This record gives sequence, structure tokens and C-alpha cells, in this order.
Amino acid sequence: MDFLKKHYEKVLLGVVLLGLAVGAVFLIMMIPAERTAQQEIVNAIIVRKPKELPTLDVSRQVALNARVAGGDCLDLATTNKVFNSMPWQRKSDGSLVKIVLGNEVGPEAVVVTKLTPLYTTITLDSATMTPEGAARYFIGVEREAAAKPTQRGKKQTSAMLNTKTDTFVIREVKGPPDNPTELILEMNDTGEHLSLSKEKPIRRVDGYMADFKYPPDSKTWTSRRVGDNPLGTQQIVIAGEAYYVVAITKNEVVLSARSNNKNTPRPYNPAP
Repeated sequence: MDFLKKHYEKVLLGVVLLGLAVGAVFLIMMIPAERTAQQEIVNAIIVRKPKELPTLDVSRQVALNARVAGGDCLDLATTNKVFNSMPWQRKSDGSLVKIVLGNEVGPEAVVVTKLTPLYTTITLDSATMTPEGAARYFIGVEREAAAKPTQRGKKQTSAMLNTKTDTFVIREVKGPPDNPTELILEMNDTGEHLSLSKEKPIRRVDGYMADFKYPPDSKTWTSRRVGDNPLGTQQIVIAGEAYYVVAITKNEVVLSARSNNKNTPRPYNPAP
């Protein structure tokens, strides 16, 4: 008892300090739990799953669109001509034609009646051996689509393996060199490899000729090619204006006006 009486202040201070230490440790242990609890409160207030919007009712708009699409529209311009006068044009024979759609006369009235493919044909004519023991091949080339008539006939070309000609390069020889069963040619213009033999020549479409007519003036043109009517030569005259052919494909013919270079494509619709 004497000890407590003499040192009770120290004992009391130690108890207080011990309590403070225990409280500090307890506070440290409570911080994560308190932080988690506060975050849960924040999430509950801020982070909420939004309610789904009700399905949008567009039935009224759909009904209006259907009424517009199916409604009767009064055409006062293209057919009735209430406010726009309908033009008439005189043909070469003096008769008048009524312009209703705008394509009754002029290049849009041209009708393509026939398209003829123009082929490039390559034939293996013969093979021989040179005194040096190298194989030489005589190959015929016929270009129906050539621009000049003098270039359209068959011309024979002498060629050797891997030697470039104006049209092709022989890349491979199969069979005996002096009597090959097949040659593999690489075409200069396309780079494709084609097979050539005496029994099977190469034949590909490289252009077209066109026949077409102009019904308003009962005019016809046959076997027309691209470049047949350049400036300075006889032109194709349609409705008093000169045209020339600038392109022919398997589906259409393109005419170009001499006056302004305006191109007018005319489709080819073969009869079934």
C-alpha cells in the first residue's frame, strides 16, 4: 500500500497512456472498415442502375410515312405540263416529235443493237533448233482490236525462252524443245501466264465493235470501233450534232459530243 501511496501518480499516468495506446490501435483498425462503409454509402447514392426507358411509340410516325408513300401526288411538270410548256422538236424529215421525257431525241435516243467481241489470237506455228542448239519458236499474233487496220492481220513472231517480244515472254517450255507440248507465256500488258500449244491457241477478248441506231432519223451505224471517228474525220451526226465513240465495253457504248466533250453512255440490252 505504501508503494501505491508513494507512486499512484505514476501508476495512474501509465494506465492513461496504456488506454491511449489501445485507443490509437483501435482507431487504426477501424479506418479501413469506416472507409469501406463510407464508399458503400457513396455508391448507394451516386452509382445507381438507371431505370429502363419505356419502349418508344412510333406508330404515329409510321402511319404518317405510310400515308406519304402511298399518297397520290399531282405531277404538274413532267406529264401534265400545266405550268411548263412541252417542247416539240423537228426531225430531219421535217416531222415534229413531242419531248415528254427528254430522251426522245439526241444521244440518249441511240439504241445499241449489237456488240461484237474483238479477239487477240496467239498460235504456236512451228519450232526449230538453231545451230547453237537453242530452241526457236514461231508464234502467230492476230489483233482484231488494233487501232489501225494494217495492225489487225496475223503477224508471225520469232521468240526464244525468256526473250521478250512485243506481246509476250516465253517463261516455260514443256516437252521436247523442238516439238513442245505446251508453252507458258507471260503477257506483257497484264502479266498473266497463259498456256499455248498447237492444239490450243490463246484467244482473249481485247475490245468490241458496236452496231447502233438512231430511231428518230432512221439512221444506223455498223461495226463501229473506239477511235473510228476522231476529230478531223467523218463524225456520227445525231440530231444535228457531231459525236464520236470513246469507249465500248460488253455492256455499253459511250458517245462524246464534239462541241463540249460531254460523254453519253448508251447501254446494251440484248434481246433474250
